[in-house]
Amino acid sequence: MSNRTVRVNELIQRELNDILRKRHQSEAAAVTVTEVRVAPDLRDGRAFISVIGDEQMAEKKLRWIRSIAAEISQELSRRIVLKYMPRMTYVLDRSLGRASRLEQVMDEIERQAKSADESGE
Repeated sequence: MSNRTVRVNELIQRELNDILRKRHQSEAAAVTVTEVRVAPDLRDGRAFISVIGDEQMAEKKLRWIRSIAAEISQELSRRIVLKYMPRMTYVLDRSLGRASRLEQVMDEIERQAKSADESGE
């Protein structure tokens, strides 16, 4: 990935979060744009959305973001000057949930190892 693409990814991520915070404060309280990946030609992009709450809440917020995608795109175009503004696709970022689950499993393994050591002494 080129430096330009990395900078564009970071800029779009920062602006998306800012748009959600300033224009949609109450609806976007539990929503964070965790990562943006744009194609090298800047025609298409993916915004990964993390939502605080259960799976049902995450799906609801994703539908909401997709419903206001045109408005977000217009605001992004006003804030960022690029030859081509990427068409953004919004996707749920499930990596935080997986990381949390992995941490729980690691804690459980550690507890089992401790209890095995204590019972073996």
